[in-house]
Amino acid sequence: MSGVLTPPLIVLNGPTASGKTALAVRVAQLLGERGRAAEIVNADSMLVYRGMDIGTAKPTATERAGITHHLVDIMDVDQTASVATFQQLARTAIADCRARGVVPILVGGSALYVHAILDDFEFPGTDPAVRQRLEDELAVFGAEEMHRRLAELSPDAAADILPGNGRRIVRALEVIELTGSWRATLPEWRYALDGVWQWGLELPRDVLDERIEQRVQQMWADGLLAEVRALVERGLRQGRTASRALGYRQVLAYLDGEISEEEAKRQTVAGTRRFARKQLGWFRRDPRINWLAADAPGLAEAIVADV
Repeated sequence: MSGVLTPPLIVLNGPTASGKTALAVRVAQLLGERGRAAEIVNADSMLVYRGMDIGTAKPTATERAGITHHLVDIMDVDQTASVATFQQLARTAIADCRARGVVPILVGGSALYVHAILDDFEFPGTDPAVRQRLEDELAVFGAEEMHRRLAELSPDAAADILPGNGRRIVRALEVIELTGSWRATLPEWRYALDGVWQWGLELPRDVLDERIEQRVQQMWADGLLAEVRALVERGLRQGRTASRALGYRQVLAYLDGEISEEEAKRQTVAGTRRFARKQLGWFRRDPRINWLAADAPGLAEAIVADV
């Protein structure tokens, strides 16, 4: 372990189902055995929601093995977890760990969230009145019509946002109205935090696809349908972020009679596989990440030895 005064920030990246959660816990345990306390900082935007456990593969108390996890179960499902809010919360948690001499381990779900937490990443301002007007128009005209409007104003922004993603469409239109333009490219890879050590987990595509298939089947076996029904009573449908989560969106469509249960499973598997490829593509753009085979033995030992 380095002798610097400020504890290092360990970052574990990789697509869903690559084993990041278990690896983070093992790294924290090894550090503890070596006399350095460590805590985990979540960077998965869906683990923040109370009650969204099965569909997010949220680590159980047993799986956390007594290691403190930050930014898990901090919001209700009808609240919105924006990237800007998450950036602030995560940086505060990391600073708190370091101030106590604890090694923070950031576990990445979304590459965008990790990028926003680690790097010089500023967000355009917001105007509640403009946002409300655009959201009202979204409710009246629908996401596809709003997407067509966005395409007229900024083809680059429209190309980067799916036509059905009303929340992101509204945000893009708001930024354009307030600033006159939309910056489609992300900031450079330039750390805003010091002492960052990043690793990434990779798996052959067929292995990852099979893991995702098994995970989705297990979610259904563990009671995902019952979990979603309970969350509907707690405002899931009103949550602009939570209701769009993979698995939850498909189960809601099934409960509404729009698709069959088997189709909900199929769409969840297919959507998760697409998301995993997108995650991996994002992480691959970052030249600072040291890549490791996710199924190789001794990963945690290798990471601790390198820091």
